[in-house]
Amino acid sequence: MTVPETASRPHRGTIFQENGRILDHHDAGADQWILRVHAPECARAAQPGQFAHLQCAPRLLMRRPLSIQRVDREAGWVEFLYKVVGDGTLALSQQAQGDTLSVLGPIGQPFRLHPERPKRLLLGGGVGIPPMIFLAHHLHLRGEAGQTHAVLGSEVPFPFHPRPSEILWPGLPHGAIATLPLLEDWGVACRLTSKAGIPGAHDGFVTDLARAWLKTLAPAERDQVELFACGPHPMLAACAELAAEFDLPCQVSLEEFMACAVGGCAGCTVPVRTPEGVAMKRVCVDGPVFAAADVFPEPERA
Repeated sequence: MTVPETASRPHRGTIFQENGRILDHHDAGADQWILRVHAPECARAAQPGQFAHLQCAPRLLMRRPLSIQRVDREAGWVEFLYKVVGDGTLALSQQAQGDTLSVLGPIGQPFRLHPERPKRLLLGGGVGIPPMIFLAHHLHLRGEAGQTHAVLGSEVPFPFHPRPSEILWPGLPHGAIATLPLLEDWGVACRLTSKAGIPGAHDGFVTDLARAWLKTLAPAERDQVELFACGPHPMLAACAELAAEFDLPCQVSLEEFMACAVGGCAGCTVPVRTPEGVAMKRVCVDGPVFAAADVFPEPERA
């Protein structure tokens, strides 16, 4: 079954509805779960920045939107990282390998890569980490991992086992050595941040490390950088401010409560700056990816 797209969507991919079999589902600690579902149509079509709308349990009618973390197009699986925060995600965490879930996806506007900006800086916080992993893998497959840098932050233990990085990243504070092994194996320079005292992680925010690195770049190098970010609203606002500080383009993937997730209910609208003025845009289909400056306008300075 396919769901017709809203006519105003710039991205014209089809949204598929599939009954996906759970291939793997495990507790990653701190109420975080990693879910892998066989959904070959979604896996084949998904692009970094998009999400899927998942049935959490047969007894629950309302779905939950989850960012896509990874796909394997040949094997036909889609992977998600989520945190238990309410009844829906609690019910989802109780689903076991072999169970079947309805998957609606992929949905939304993906990140867009600009060849004139080959240095990509990926910033992810909490459950905003999955889109950064998806984008990093996409860049790895394109042979562009060597110019990709990622900073990932969490205020709870990370849902993976950090290790010391073997990729040199000049300009960062001493002691910021922890990395996500998956990204490191793809050749992506990655560092972790946390205020929770995680060994090897920078004691601060993702924007701290991003700013430290950007300050080391010559103007010609900085002109090749583009930022991509996903995470809590305050983090995204800080990322937008960072991008404005260095006059860099930045794309943000917003997190928002959703009902239908296909543009019909307009329950996930946010104000977005357009050439015609501020308009209410649906995060599900007009987003979730927007230009940061359109969602977080730079404040007027005295």
